Amino acid sequence: MKRPLSFPLTFSVLAGFAVPFFAFAQTNNPSAAERFIKPSEALTAAESRYWQRTPLPVPDAIVLEVSGIVAVAPARLLVTTRRGEVWWIDGAYDAEPKPRYSLFAQGLHEPLGIIAAPKGGFYVAQRQELTRLVDTDGDGRADVFETVAKFPISGSYHEYAFGPVLAPNGNLRVTLNVAFGGATQAPVPWRGWMVEITPDGQLSPIAAGLRSPAGFAVSSQGAWFTTDNQGEWVGSGKITHIESGDFIGHPAGLTWSKLPGSTVSVRPEHISDFEQPMHVVAKKLPGLKAPAVWLPHAVLGISNSAMIEDRTGGKFGPFGGQFFIGDQGQSKLMRVSLEQVQGVWQGAAYAFREGFDSGILRMEFGENATMFVGETARGWGSVGPKQYGIERVTWTGATPLEIKEIKAQPDGFLLTFTAPVDRATAGNPASYSIAGFTYNYHAAYGAAPIDRLACPVRKVVVAPDGLSVRLAAVCLREGYIHEIKASGVRAATGGDAVLHPIAYYTLNRFAPGDRIIPIEPNAAEICAAAVSAVALGHTAKHPIKQPTDWPNSEGDRQFLLGTQPGLKFDQTLLTVKAGTRIRLIFKNTDDMLHNFVLCAPGKGQDVGAAALALGLDGAAKSYVPDSADVLFHTSVVQPETSDTIYFIAPSTPGDYDYICSFPGHAALMKGILRVEAK
Repeated sequence: MKRPLSFPLTFSVLAGFAVPFFAFAQTNNPSAAERFIKPSEALTAAESRYWQRTPLPVPDAIVLEVSGIVAVAPARLLVTTRRGEVWWIDGAYDAEPKPRYSLFAQGLHEPLGIIAAPKGGFYVAQRQELTRLVDTDGDGRADVFETVAKFPISGSYHEYAFGPVLAPNGNLRVTLNVAFGGATQAPVPWRGWMVEITPDGQLSPIAAGLRSPAGFAVSSQGAWFTTDNQGEWVGSGKITHIESGDFIGHPAGLTWSKLPGSTVSVRPEHISDFEQPMHVVAKKLPGLKAPAVWLPHAVLGISNSAMIEDRTGGKFGPFGGQFFIGDQGQSKLMRVSLEQVQGVWQGAAYAFREGFDSGILRMEFGENATMFVGETARGWGSVGPKQYGIERVTWTGATPLEIKEIKAQPDGFLLTFTAPVDRATAGNPASYSIAGFTYNYHAAYGAAPIDRLACPVRKVVVAPDGLSVRLAAVCLREGYIHEIKASGVRAATGGDAVLHPIAYYTLNRFAPGDRIIPIEPNAAEICAAAVSAVALGHTAKHPIKQPTDWPNSEGDRQFLLGTQPGLKFDQTLLTVKAGTRIRLIFKNTDDMLHNFVLCAPGKGQDVGAAALALGLDGAAKSYVPDSADVLFHTSVVQPETSDTIYFIAPSTPGDYDYICSFPGHAALMKGILRVEAK
C-alpha cells in the first residue's frame, strides 16, 4: 500500500531555525549527566595510531540517536534515528567536517536500519512494518511511504525490528526482537524469528530462537550470521550461522513454530531448563544450533549490535573478509574471523577499537573505505560519555602487530600475525597461555563461565617467514571457548608487543590432519581439574543470614530497594543513623541483571571500574571486586527475583556510595546511603 506523506512538514524539534536545512552549530552533542568507566587511555591512544576516530559535529537542535546508516553517492549519508527521523548528511567526508543536515522523513516508529532499495528509494524497518521511502519529486524529502509488509506487535517496548538486509535473491530479511515480561515473550507471531520478505510483501519465517538480534549480515560467501545479546537463555553475546529451519536457542518464538510456513521443527515442549552447555544440548536436540563464535560477556562487549564485513580490498587494513562487531554498552568495536571446519562454522573474536563517544548501534562502509559508526545511549546506557553521535573511522596506513586470524588444528591452533614475529619470543611456549570455558544453556538471565580449564601449550612451531605460529596444546575441548593469549610475543622489527594479545576461539570442531604432538597417556588426569563457578553464599560482605543477637527479623530499619528502567535504582537516597541495624531487600524488577554494592564514601566509581576489570572472573564473584572499598553487597540478582542482606550502618557519619557493579552500570545506577550521627 502506498501512502502519500500526510503529516505536516513542521520542525518543532528544531525551534529557532527558519528552514529545515542545518549547518554545524557546535562541536559537542548533549552529554550524559554521568560518565561510565573510561577505557584505558593508553590503549585508545595506541589504537588511534592505526585507526583514527573523527566525530561528526551535530547541531544542538537535532537529537541524532543513530539507528541506521546508508552511504549514498556522491559523498552523502542518510541516517535514521530512534526518534523516527531520517536525515541527509552532507560534508561527512571533509577533512575537518562541518556537516550539513537536512530532513528526509519523520514520524516513523523507532526505525532500526535503512538500505537503498534496488528499484529506487530506501527500505526502513520500523517496529511494526517494513517501509519503502520514496522521494518522487526530487526535492530531497520523502513524499511516499509504502508499506511493504507488516509485523505484528503487542505493545511491548522490547519489540524491536532490525534490518533490513538485502538477500542475494533480491528479497529482504528482518530480525524481530522478543518482547519482555508477561506470560510470553512472543505474544504475537514471528517475534524471536528471522523473516524474509519479497519486494511485493510476502513474508516467510526463516529461523527461530533469537532474543535481541541487533546485527545480522550475509557474508561474501553467501552465509548468514546474526549477533545476539546476553539475557534469558543466552549465556553471553554470540554470533550464530543461521539457516532456514534453525532454532538458535531462545524458546519464546517456538510458540509459532506450528503455524503454516514455519520451517522450524523444534517445539515448545522440547525445551526444559537444561543447565548444560549449549553444544551438549544440541547433540540431544536436533534443530538447535550452537554459536559459531561466543563473545565473552564484559570482555568483548555487553550489548553486541551491528556486524559488517570488510570488503574494502585492504583499504581499511589487513582484516579483509572479517566481520567488525559493534557493542552498544561498551562503546567499542570488535572483529571476528570465521572458518568452516568439517562443515561447521567457527572462529575467533578479538578486540579492535575502543573509546567511542556513545553506544555503537550501526556501522556502514562508505567511500574511500571510510567506516561510519552510529551511536546512541538513551535508555540503555553506554561507556561512551555522550547520549548519541556519529563518527567516522579511517585507517592511517600503519599496521600494528596483531593476531590477524586463528584457525583450528588437530591438536591446537594456527595463529597468523599482521607482521613477522621475533622467532625467539614467538617460539617460546611461555609466551602463550590457553584456557577453555563455556556457559550453561538455561532460562536464567546470562550465565557465568563454567568448566574453566588451563590447556598447557606443549609445542610451538614458527613458520619460516615469521608470519604464523602453530600451537599444540592438551586439554582442548570441542564446543568450548578457548582464551588464547600471546602476551610474550614480540615483533621481529622494533620489538613491539601484540596490540591486542588475547583472542577467544570457539572450537566447535577440531580440524582434520596430522598432529604435531602425541596424545598424552595421562591426559584424562591432567585435564580433570576444571573449575566451575559457584553461587555466592553467606560471607562477611554478603551477609544473608540474620545475626542471632538482633531483637527482631527487620533490625532497626528495613529498606526495600528496587530498580527502574534505564539503569536506575528506585531510590537514590537512603538515610539512617550511625550503627543502625539494617535489613535491605534488593528486588530486581528490571529486564537485566543487577546487584547492590555499598562502598566507602566517594569510592563507587572506583569499585565499578574494578568490577569491569574482573573480566571472565566477574560473574563468579557477582562482579564484586576484592576491595577494602566494598563494605557490603548482594549477589547478582536475576530479573523478578531478590536478595536480602543484613548489616550495621557504619559508625562514621558520611555519604556512602551504593552502585550496581554489573559491567557498564555503575556510573548511572547509583545512590547514597547517608549516615547521620546518633
